[in-house]
Amino acid sequence: MNIIKLAILGLLALATTGCANNQDTYLTYVQAGDKVPVTQFTDTQGSKIDLAESSNNKLLILFATWCHDSQRTMTLLANSNLHLSPNVDIIGIGREESPAALDKFAAEYELNFAMVADPNREIYTQFANSGIPRLILLDADNRVVKTIIGEQDNPIKEVVW
Repeated sequence: MNIIKLAILGLLALATTGCANNQDTYLTYVQAGDKVPVTQFTDTQGSKIDLAESSNNKLLILFATWCHDSQRTMTLLANSNLHLSPNVDIIGIGREESPAALDKFAAEYELNFAMVADPNREIYTQFANSGIPRLILLDADNRVVKTIIGEQDNPIKEVVW
């Protein structure tokens, strides 16, 4: 009986701690005013993305398909007008995800922006040590405007340039 209680408590602890360790240990490696450390990507369709080719503001979302905070953030984004703006480029970067998993996720959540697979955290580790989703707002010159750890109820409300 004690083993079952411990297992249930362990599952409850995992369910309530978000999709990373502890927010006190989150490190963000980019700050407002920094140049973005990665400017070129290849999306799940094989298309090249070069941030320097767009004069729009950009929103990079580092997430994982299995993370409930990421799922909530993507649902909120899909239900907002942000993804419809012609002045904002959005790129979803799937931490430890394959192109097939990201395409399935994008279809399920009705996402209409580029998805980039980051199976080995090569992109993610240039931005942070842990914590997803991460929203990185960039200006037209690809400088960081703001970083958001999206574990709160509606991180999309904080997406303001």
